[in-house]
Amino acid sequence: MARRSFEVIDVVEVLQHWHAGRPKSVLADSLGIDAKTVRKYVAPAEAAGLTPGGPTLSRAEWAGLVAEWFPELVDARARSRTHVQIEAHRAAITEMRQTNTVATIHQRLRDEAGLAVGITAFRTYMAAAFPDEAARDKVTVLRPEVPPGEEAQIDYGFLGHWSDPLANRVRKVWAFVMVLVASRHMFVRPVLSLDARSWVAAHVAAAVFFGGLPRRLVPDNLATGVRKADIYDPKMNRAYADFAAHYGVLIDPARLRKPKDKPRVERPMPYVRDSFWRGRDWASETDMQARALVWCMEVAGVRSHRSLEGASPLSVFNALEAEALIGLPRSPFELAGWSQPKVGPDCHLLTELTQEKFLVIPLFRLVAC
Repeated sequence: MARRSFEVIDVVEVLQHWHAGRPKSVLADSLGIDAKTVRKYVAPAEAAGLTPGGPTLSRAEWAGLVAEWFPELVDARARSRTHVQIEAHRAAITEMRQTNTVATIHQRLRDEAGLAVGITAFRTYMAAAFPDEAARDKVTVLRPEVPPGEEAQIDYGFLGHWSDPLANRVRKVWAFVMVLVASRHMFVRPVLSLDARSWVAAHVAAAVFFGGLPRRLVPDNLATGVRKADIYDPKMNRAYADFAAHYGVLIDPARLRKPKDKPRVERPMPYVRDSFWRGRDWASETDMQARALVWCMEVAGVRSHRSLEGASPLSVFNALEAEALIGLPRSPFELAGWSQPKVGPDCHLLTELTQEKFLVIPLFRLVAC
């Protein structure tokens, strides 16, 4: 059932009936409202010492008290003025609703169309203009806080399909996401390949973006990074292990099928998909990655984060976490690829260089002892 909206005149009626001596339960049934709503609006009157059967108050006096106790009801007319401003963008809102959440629509109208309306007023407008707006699925996660510079959580998230103009075909695009747990500052890198080389290259790019790395990295148990999943002794792929040794960090993979081991990166995935990816056109993978860096700094980094008590991830990162990270090594990391070659019947090694090219190396004939 749709939630009923109240005005000052409605609350005055409730209070007058209550002050006349009608029980709250009877009053709720008579006016067709919930008993909790009656108790909500009567509570300030009781706290002020008013009791049923007391000295009579006029409607004007009740209205003055209601305006003092519930100022948000008086601001309804002011909200209607903001609705007029938002209504001018209704066509754009209608189109973006097909792919984006309310928060992303507000952010894009604010940054790209100059809409000077707060998110609360925007949500109120959306609830009235589009009552069928469905709530997005949410991931509920709870995890203790960690000190700055101690941990980052890492995962791949599917962004969507992209029509590659150069290859003339539709390709899947994934997002490599690293989130610093303390500040919630994130690094996002769209990729077209999920191989080990792309995985490690994304880590290197994240280190450059943050200016360092935390002491502990918590990735998913992807085959690109973890060769053998084990809760006590996971085996890293060689390139990933070389990366960890070069940067002096600990790789601590999450358990298999345990998303709550890395909730700080699981939760933002829908936000990344909605705010960064949906409704955009892309020229190339390089274009995606360059624009992702801008988005991380100018949109995700400056958003008000509820877990940070309204502060932005970027401000917390600059104030607390940047100096706590392990600094970048003096020498750059040399990304190498490792593979296990196969020996053919003709004593040649078949070594994979890329996904499409192979190298054949002749061997000396083996002589049995």
